[in-house]
Amino acid sequence: MRKRIYEIIEPGIRRDKASRAYDIFMLIAITASIIPLMFAEEYPVFRVIEQITVTFFIIDYLLRWITADFRSGKGGWSFVLYPVTGWAIIDLLSILPGLSLLGRGFKIFRVTRLLRLLRIFKFIRYSDKIQVLGRVIRKEKNVLLSVLVIAVFYVFLTALIMFNAEPHINPETGVATFETFFDALYWATVTLTTVGYGDLCPVTEIGRFVSMLSSLFGVAIIALPSGVITASYLDELRSRKKGRGDKEKPLSQDQPE
Repeated sequence: MRKRIYEIIEPGIRRDKASRAYDIFMLIAITASIIPLMFAEEYPVFRVIEQITVTFFIIDYLLRWITADFRSGKGGWSFVLYPVTGWAIIDLLSILPGLSLLGRGFKIFRVTRLLRLLRIFKFIRYSDKIQVLGRVIRKEKNVLLSVLVIAVFYVFLTALIMFNAEPHINPETGVATFETFFDALYWATVTLTTVGYGDLCPVTEIGRFVSMLSSLFGVAIIALPSGVITASYLDELRSRKKGRGDKEKPLSQDQPE
């Protein structure tokens, strides 16, 4: 009985209709629980949605707890260790706001709404596409880390140049521009990503020249991880498709049963 429960609640078993239906059901419940976070006001229907979805989350949490030994393979210790695993902590923290275990003092800081945001991470468990993306990132972590180091170094360098090249007060308008080094870091980051909000702009010739270079290099630096992730993602999808094809390929008459 517990083995069958584990097979149903464990995502990713496509040929098991019950498992697939459970995944879809939980995705709908997670989506419904996030909808109230899109509104500033609290409506009565939101409390009903919260109570229903939290009930489902509690049942899911308990089912995963009683079948933890199938997942970890550590025997009786699995039930002891499960509550301190990463996914179990995320599940528990996302459940707590619906149980009203946090007092009103915490609501002043909107902690309960922030904890509900943790339910977004539950999508990772039930979404095949997000899991594929996670495997791609782990596979290419060394390349992506190298690009991140280059980007951070370039942001720091351009921010340092801009902070020392630009006046802290715009002589034309008298408005503070790069008043602190954090302002320069903020400008360098949005420029590197080619966003450029325009709230901070260089006024000197050298500052504008650095800004042009930063925008050009920003396109190249941002394009590097995009190309790596896209190529690896396509390779992963082809591998999964090929793997499913091999599994579903019927045995020929020449092959032994």
